[in-house]
Amino acid sequence: MSLNKELLNILACPKCKGDIELVGREEGLKCAECSVVYPIKEEIPIMLIDEAVPLADWEKGVRERK
Repeated sequence: MSLNKELLNILACPKCKGDIELVGREEGLKCAECSVVYPIKEEIPIMLIDEAVPLADWEKGVRERK
């Protein structure tokens, strides 16, 4: 099942309030401004600043914040 497109249109980065975009196979939501990815777990976006994975780590395959 995919994420609801209406939900994606209203979600914003909790840190900068900027736009986010879906990455991978619906694995995360990326904020280009903050260079972080908010993971999606069991089809639920985890939009918590403390759970965001730095984009550089995400690109290396890290899917959870250390």
